[in-house]
Amino acid sequence: MLKTDEFFIDSNSVSPIPEIEYKKVNALIDTFNAVSRVVYQSLYIIDYNRQNFLYISDNPLFLCGHTTNAVLDMGYAFYIHCVPEQEQKMLKEINYAGFDFFEKLPIEEKMKCTISYDFHIVMGNKKKLINHKLTPILLTNEGRIWLAACIVSLSSYSTVGHIVLRITGQSAFWEYSQKSHKWKENKGITLSEREKDILSLSAQGYTMNEIANELCLSLDSIKQAKRVIFNNLEVKNITEALSFATSYKLL
Repeated sequence: MLKTDEFFIDSNSVSPIPEIEYKKVNALIDTFNAVSRVVYQSLYIIDYNRQNFLYISDNPLFLCGHTTNAVLDMGYAFYIHCVPEQEQKMLKEINYAGFDFFEKLPIEEKMKCTISYDFHIVMGNKKKLINHKLTPILLTNEGRIWLAACIVSLSSYSTVGHIVLRITGQSAFWEYSQKSHKWKENKGITLSEREKDILSLSAQGYTMNEIANELCLSLDSIKQAKRVIFNNLEVKNITEALSFATSYKLL
């Protein structure tokens, strides 16, 4: 079982932040509160200076039955209590690999960096597979992360992992292999206008027959196009395809 200080590593050690600087982030917390009221996702802010959570929304998905204040008090011990032990090791590896990658980026790309991965949280006898998307909010003068934002949603996959790092504005992205313990660049995926139309109409609840009529195509053409989409995105169904396309800004 991990110790909480293993989540905070030397490559992102932060010089002490004066307390007066924290008064400037109150507006940020108010903004996160407002966003949490309109999206069904859990939001939280990590403070790498205090090595704790600065803010957690009250969406129940991430809380595992605890109150927001209880999770704030637990801090990173939350992961030790609520994540299966084997997956805690995965989180530690992601942490080290992610910060190693991040440290080598030019300063102008660091604020555009997002890492995404999937793991279980446990409440009693129940497990939920969730997705984390983590991105910097504020950097120190040395280019280290002071505050980071995390969005938690239900995973669109059925297994843990799927560790992906993206830089906004770049079609290529990087995938992390837990077998080779290395990042591998992926040139990225683009969708044709027809494929975007099919996914957009599917998101609106159109059946395949209705999509065919709307796009003036045969039903067989729609079926074939969907097979190609699923194959290119490496997903099994339209729900996973829509989640992938939304997550990777393909629509």
